[in-house]
Amino acid sequence: MKRIILIVQITLPFLFAGCSAMRPVADVAAAGGGGYLANDLSHGNPAITAAGAAGGVVVSEGAFYLSKKQSDKSFVNGYEKGRSDAVKQQYWLQVNQQHSPPQQDDVRYYEIPLPEQTIDGVILKPTTKYLRIEE
Repeated sequence: MKRIILIVQITLPFLFAGCSAMRPVADVAAAGGGGYLANDLSHGNPAITAAGAAGGVVVSEGAFYLSKKQSDKSFVNGYEKGRSDAVKQQYWLQVNQQHSPPQQDDVRYYEIPLPEQTIDGVILKPTTKYLRIEE
């Protein structure tokens, strides 16, 4: 029965490694499990028992660190993918806007040629705009 309690005390902190509210509980459980294991193996030596408890906390904090590191990495990957998708979506919107619209009988387009011009130091190339007239 003592072995089952020991196994539960050691593995319980790792089950809750992703929950920040459980961090103190996991540290206490890992310290208790490490202290119990060290006490059992050292036949009651207090220095080794204390070192085992400290080792349990270190293992628990290491698990939290790895969990946080993986979470941050996943967040950055998702953020970059979202930015990439937004850029692709904007690109295809612009491509689709440049296709000529279908001609209708009651709609006419008048060409308006725009010459090369400089606006705020930016040189805009000559282009043609279309004025849509519906009747």
